[in-house]
Amino acid sequence: MTTRQHLLALIGLPGSGKTTVGRMLARRLQLPFLDSDQEIERRMGCSIRQFFEEQGEARFRDIEAEVIDALTRSGPGVLSTGGGAVLRPENRARLHERCRVIYLHARPEDLARRLRRDTQRPLLQVDDPLKRLRELHAARDPLYRETAHDVLETGRPSVAMLVNMILMQLELAPQPAAGGTGPALGR
Repeated sequence: MTTRQHLLALIGLPGSGKTTVGRMLARRLQLPFLDSDQEIERRMGCSIRQFFEEQGEARFRDIEAEVIDALTRSGPGVLSTGGGAVLRPENRARLHERCRVIYLHARPEDLARRLRRDTQRPLLQVDDPLKRLRELHAARDPLYRETAHDVLETGRPSVAMLVNMILMQLELAPQPAAGGTGPALGR
């Protein structure tokens, strides 16, 4: 089974580059690009921020779980997930079992710099976004690592360099047996 037959899923904190890297990776692999947050917004008919304000996080996570279930059954492609997709055990299991999962790990300080002008991420609309990112990192990093097959330190490389690093990891990875996933790399 080759990389082109897999669904690759990118996970990580808000601002780690999942969507940007995912789009370029999908283009390079000539695979469809899927974005769980965009699919959620399409289903809800409004922005995630608006839905959070009106319905709350718990209801959002219910819809997110339905979308993750559907998208992880969609066949070959590159999937960008929302930063909190790993919070539910069923999402972690579905992603790990059905996808080749790459955790784009970024330090909270780097994320705060990247997101300093972002007003669309509901969990970061607080007085101290860096403190909030540190809290999210502390809570979610173990969940991302549990879910991932590969961990990629994003640091300061360009998007193109990150995509090349992922492609190299995929090339070097032993090919998994049908229906399974290969061993972890880069952990």
